[in-house]
Amino acid sequence: MGAGHDHGHSHGAPPAGATGTAAAAYQGRLRIALGITLMVMVLEIVGGLVAGSLALLADAGHMATDAVGLAMALLAIHFANRPPSVRRTYGYARAEILAALANCLLLLGVGGYILYEAVDRFLTPAETEGGLTIVFGAIGLVANVISLSLLLRGQRDSLNVRGAYLEVLADALGSVAVLVSAAVIMATGWQAADPIASLVIGLMIVPRTWKLLRETLNVLLESAPTDVDMEEVRRHILALPGVEGLHDLHVWTITSGMPVLSAHVVVSQEVVDSVGHERLLHELQGCLGEHFDVDHCTFQLEPGGHAAHEAKLCH
Repeated sequence: MGAGHDHGHSHGAPPAGATGTAAAAYQGRLRIALGITLMVMVLEIVGGLVAGSLALLADAGHMATDAVGLAMALLAIHFANRPPSVRRTYGYARAEILAALANCLLLLGVGGYILYEAVDRFLTPAETEGGLTIVFGAIGLVANVISLSLLLRGQRDSLNVRGAYLEVLADALGSVAVLVSAAVIMATGWQAADPIASLVIGLMIVPRTWKLLRETLNVLLESAPTDVDMEEVRRHILALPGVEGLHDLHVWTITSGMPVLSAHVVVSQEVVDSVGHERLLHELQGCLGEHFDVDHCTFQLEPGGHAAHEAKLCH
């Protein structure tokens, strides 16, 4: 703390990386989902080759990306739970966000490839065995529904888990498309239903992936969390007794469930002398903890005019 500066720090709960990130509670469920995905992927590859179904092979390909995505999510949780160090003061918590980003890129790549293959099947039609496709598609759908139920709660808490959840969800929708196309082929003999189902699978991937990509990039760009109203935060801090001003207010997210806030709070010397730094910091922390989901906060308490003094020092 430099001479002449009036600093104060208020910290709530320790960083999530020190005790476990939001996704850590769902490691076991992710492992089960990964096992189910790998098993069904093999079955669908066999079924697709035997039945000659592009839709089934497309679904198996998507299953493969699910497996990679789930494995990346698990690996990211492993790294994110490593303790902080002198060089990495928040540990490896951002590993989960990087895994979510990788999942987005993987999903977009697979979606594009499936669309390409579907168009190619239109140009070079092939026979599809509807009965076998229905059998293997049904197995895939049941497995996806089980995995979705395992990840449903976690996707609300963690972008990392949500990336894995969206992959499985897209695959479940893909299984439905496979079943519908196979039923149409069996009922009418219309072979175009198979590549059309593949197109549907590819198109279903893009919107959800784009949404997740935007949320992930917002975290990497250190944007304010969408559920934190910056003006409301500012209003609550300025309403505290003795607070005369506020500047350099920043709120960002290290990883899912780990929002962080820092601010320079201008306080009157009279209030500082009468109640002391510690009580002021407790009041600030209490204000943030009571009204906003931001537990890890750092405040610098300073007298009026100090901001201009700091600006001169910086220049």
